[in-house]
Amino acid sequence: MTAASADLIVTAATIRTVSTGAPAAEAFAVRDGRIAAIGSRAEAEVFRGPATRMLDLGGAAVYPGFVDVHNHHALAGRTELFELVLPPSLTLAEILDRVREKAHGLPEDAWIVGGVVATTLLPSLSSTATRRMLDDAAGGRPVMIVEDSRHNRWASTRALELAGITTGSPAPGGVTLLDETDGAPTGVLLEAAGIPVQEAYDRSGGLTADQHRAASRRGIELASSFGITAFQDAGVSTDILGALAALDRDGELDAWVVSSLLINDEIFGFDPIGAPLIARGEEHRTAHHRPDFVKIFLDGVPPARTASFLEPYLEDAAHGAHFHGETTMTFAELHRWLRSVAERGLGAKVHCTGDGSARLVLDVAERLRADGFTTPIQIAHGQFLAESDIPRLAALDVAADISPFIWFPGVIPQALAEVLGDRAEHSQPNRALLDAGALVAGGSDWPVSESPNPLEGIQGLVTRADPLGRAPGVLWPEQAITAEEALRVFTRNSAEAMGLGAETGSLEVGKSADFVVLDRDAVGGPATEIIDARVLSTWFAGREVWSRPEG
Repeated sequence: MTAASADLIVTAATIRTVSTGAPAAEAFAVRDGRIAAIGSRAEAEVFRGPATRMLDLGGAAVYPGFVDVHNHHALAGRTELFELVLPPSLTLAEILDRVREKAHGLPEDAWIVGGVVATTLLPSLSSTATRRMLDDAAGGRPVMIVEDSRHNRWASTRALELAGITTGSPAPGGVTLLDETDGAPTGVLLEAAGIPVQEAYDRSGGLTADQHRAASRRGIELASSFGITAFQDAGVSTDILGALAALDRDGELDAWVVSSLLINDEIFGFDPIGAPLIARGEEHRTAHHRPDFVKIFLDGVPPARTASFLEPYLEDAAHGAHFHGETTMTFAELHRWLRSVAERGLGAKVHCTGDGSARLVLDVAERLRADGFTTPIQIAHGQFLAESDIPRLAALDVAADISPFIWFPGVIPQALAEVLGDRAEHSQPNRALLDAGALVAGGSDWPVSESPNPLEGIQGLVTRADPLGRAPGVLWPEQAITAEEALRVFTRNSAEAMGLGAETGSLEVGKSADFVVLDRDAVGGPATEIIDARVLSTWFAGREVWSRPEG
């Protein structure tokens, strides 16, 4: 093979490059894991040598590898490998049956950990009587189950005891829901109130280093099966950092990974966080793993009334008629953290599910930009934004990290409507954001969403309906975007938001040869059939890292 010869030449009926200059191609050549040429078949053939592999994909479609700007890959892998998996559609009786099955044969004080339970179930779980039902199903064992937003937990009596949560001694943070009759903790723990239970589980042994590595590997395998070749993990521990670095050093990391180092921790129970975690980020940097962002939880989630809004929630007995929710930081505190990380050259992903918290991020970003800082800033999840704030994202170079998987009609929008009323119908103003020039990046928030399938997210962005047909209706259809725009959201835009725009996100000369092969041109057909396309194979740095089993 000559020096100029390609290792691989790919031809297909449809090749979407997501490049602004040449959006389509007939073929491309790959050398040393990068694209050496792309364009016509003749232009690629120039790089053909005696050892070049020729891959003619016939009528298949080739897209850049999908890029997920917001997931929790290790949590997803851990859940599948080591925990009790509960679909969110289960009833209380069905959940208890699954717990009972899991408990059978376990040691007397073994933990049962898993999820999820639906947000809409939390009110019915919040009683001493229901907690005792969980105790009975588990045979008195400690149980910790997360709900579908992964912000809240349901714990058994034994788990509460091990965490030091008792009548008269609630968890130090978040909200410990108490029984209206006897005043005892119900086991429903909102936001940081669940962290002591997580810490009690960790003290019992938690996962080993090998198990953390296996969890990361499995999470990446699952992502690869959906054509994902790059992602940003939205909140990591030192265990996850170590697992990713070890995988890459051993040549087993089959994706670009950007890690978000936790500044504060309202839900995970990781230790260390903040400055000590940031100080350790660089020791885990490898060729494909970049600990380039921090993560700040600026509020919680609307169904638990822990998100911060400019206008008050609907009235309820606990909060009254004028409750807006709260942010976890003041302007001064958020500015201090973001300026500090900017001085270190790091970006920031800021969790904001209310328009009040999003306003605060934009106000701080305005100060930082005025001071000359260009650090990347993402608003996650950006589902509610004041109309006057939408143009500010582009003006202040703040990216919108959106999660279409969790807002189209279904359980979560139903839960939003119960606390927000008609406002819940005006979620995810994506058309307005794009028209205003904002960088809109696509994330799954998997495993909060059941699947990281980007085709599901793309179809939801276009139709504003549930791609899986689980719930009827559409959500604010005026905010629909085109299929081509949605593909860009889940490829080039996400890569740019993560700081990987020079490496991946489009098929262009010099970029990593990361691509996905589909059985059809999903975005070129009917919008309601995008999700029907099947991933045939996924390629990272010119290597096939996943292929669909035959049969």
